[in-house]
Amino acid sequence: MLKILQAAVMRSLRTAPPLPLVFLLMTAGVFGAEWSVKYNQQEICALNASTVFMNGTFTHPEGLTVTETFWTIDPVPGVEPTGLSKDPVYSGRVEFFTDDQKHFSLKLSDVMKKDEHQFCFTIITNEEKERWVGFPGVRLRVTELHVEAPEEVTEGETADLTCKTTCRLTDPTFIWYKNGRPLTTKTIKNNQLHLQTVSSEDAGSYSCAVGGSQHLRSTAHSLRVRYPPKRVSVSISPSGEIVEGSSVTLTCSSDGNPPVKIYTWFKEGGTSPVGCGHSYSIISITADHTGLYYCEAQNDHGALNGTVMVTVKTGGSVVLYSVVLSVVVGVSLCGNAALLTVVFWRRGKRQKRNLEERDDENADPKAQDDTYSALQPSARSSDDVYHTLAVSVSSQILPLDL
Repeated sequence: MLKILQAAVMRSLRTAPPLPLVFLLMTAGVFGAEWSVKYNQQEICALNASTVFMNGTFTHPEGLTVTETFWTIDPVPGVEPTGLSKDPVYSGRVEFFTDDQKHFSLKLSDVMKKDEHQFCFTIITNEEKERWVGFPGVRLRVTELHVEAPEEVTEGETADLTCKTTCRLTDPTFIWYKNGRPLTTKTIKNNQLHLQTVSSEDAGSYSCAVGGSQHLRSTAHSLRVRYPPKRVSVSISPSGEIVEGSSVTLTCSSDGNPPVKIYTWFKEGGTSPVGCGHSYSIISITADHTGLYYCEAQNDHGALNGTVMVTVKTGGSVVLYSVVLSVVVGVSLCGNAALLTVVFWRRGKRQKRNLEERDDENADPKAQDDTYSALQPSARSSDDVYHTLAVSVSSQILPLDL
């Protein structure tokens, strides 16, 4: 096909009347070695809104004087071409450069999708018949970056995010961003971001860019991560001492994706649940309700427990502040877990009536009813302190305003 086109052009030069334009084919020998237009690239892929350069060199037969050079798009044989500088679509966006060594260049700014054309360098000489267009020219393709990735993954899986284009960029260096910040600790290979073992911390908004054009980022892609419940905590309302006959509500909260919808309440030592739901209320509480309660939070990907100690004030003495911190280790879907429980103890003050009835002769002058004692079996009696101990990892004495 190329040979047929070449032959047709040569015949037109010999037999046809003078034409306003003749195409110069980029094949050696068509019009002799003295005419040539060579482009550094015949196809360029550019980012939308970027700036692109098209470069090359040309030669012409001796005895001709170049009077004008310009660029045109999609030239048509027999039709006088229009230079880009005269096209309102390109006004203010194009610059042309040539030098004495017959180098030429086109700078096109703010590239847009509608700029996808065949750009050709045109030479006008002092001879009317000697007008040339370097054809086929440079094909410009315009692309935008976009992230191709799953919308949701499960914690522990792997995930690949790809920075995609519709044409092939020239030697690009891809840069990845998470929530607007560059990623430097992840594995980046070519145009892919590889997440080896996904965790809940990997959830976020991802975008990509190309080095040198960091301001032209892709549209952000949101990656969601599914994971079992985490950070389960239990609170008591009202806070402070729990008086026999009052009502209390235990509330369980947790972090999970999807959000936890199943909460089950248990009391230590029991075999059946004592309640279900986000909250568990005890109406008209009694001493029998004293004990360690735990809440099992469950979603589609697992379960986790949180615990709290409930201690009731009876008629004889003031009981413990009901605050327990617990850490759940080794959770199973059935809610079985090993608990490390830290209980804060304080010594209660005996009621004034009991102090007055104490035999003065047997009273210990060194007794310190208003002070706090450490949790040592030798330093406390069953009348002084209520204690319920799971696995104690530390203890702390808390002040009490009586």
